[in-house]
Amino acid sequence: MVRIGDLELKGRVALAPMAGTSDFAFRHMCFRFGAAYAVTEMVSAKALVYNDEKTKDLLCIPEDDRPCAAQIFGHEPEVMGEAAALALAISGADAIDINMGCPVGKIVKSGDGSALMKDPELAGAIVEAVVKAVGVPVTVKFRKGYDGGSVNAVEFAKVCQQAGASALTVHGRTRAQMYAGRADWDIIRDVKQSVGIPVFANGDVFSAEDAAHSLRYTGCDGVMIGRGAFGNPWIFLQANAALAGEEIPPLPPLAERMDVAEEQIRLLASRMGERKACVEARHQLPWYLHGVAHAGYYRQQLVRLETLEQLHEICRGIKKDLR
Repeated sequence: MVRIGDLELKGRVALAPMAGTSDFAFRHMCFRFGAAYAVTEMVSAKALVYNDEKTKDLLCIPEDDRPCAAQIFGHEPEVMGEAAALALAISGADAIDINMGCPVGKIVKSGDGSALMKDPELAGAIVEAVVKAVGVPVTVKFRKGYDGGSVNAVEFAKVCQQAGASALTVHGRTRAQMYAGRADWDIIRDVKQSVGIPVFANGDVFSAEDAAHSLRYTGCDGVMIGRGAFGNPWIFLQANAALAGEEIPPLPPLAERMDVAEEQIRLLASRMGERKACVEARHQLPWYLHGVAHAGYYRQQLVRLETLEQLHEICRGIKKDLR
């Protein structure tokens, strides 16, 4: 088991925070199929402090879907401390995660996300401010480095630990790589060997076998699955079996997978309304058809989704026509 501060996880496989994907409805499905831990989509610290209602919606953490951390991003220690306290009050999260790894241009340009890897001293001050502001474990997610000329994950990890972080997640790519190339599991192993707090490996985990190999190779305490979970919450069930040395269960039949996809969007609609849920479904649900032969027509239908009734009809067609 993994212990993050005083928080004990019942497994070693977690769902990574992903903007536009790891909303409460998708997290619910991942928890159902074996995720031991999850992190919300990233939330702007400034937006929280400015009382932005849309931002608060991202912090919905149902009581049944825990343990779950609320992730915030920003670069000003005082603002981050205030935002962490607000995020905790709004969500009741079990931990606060600080995003220091997002590589997206508009985030980095503001000095947030992986831009902080260029300033470990500031990163440490942020961790300290957040730790002082909340009474739950504080974790940090970051990358191999900013670019190939500044690979500083080990130094960065030590700074975060010294500042009071209870656990770390390391994505094995630099900011410059974005999501291209292969994740460097060697640097993740180096980080694990350099600190005394739990470390989660992240990057290039697309199967149960990848999850097991990642943990063996890096010696990490847990693995955090991101893109490998797109349209596939069953990856957690499979990864848990692989880690236990058990036979890996196959994916359920397509009809059952589409029932789960439809349930996910209906759950989302129960909180954010039909229209917004259908807009979210346009980019999330086509992933459930990944690798399904002759699914092009239905993918086109899904990316134009307008209503839950349409969703039901599309899913019924998929179950009738595809296997």
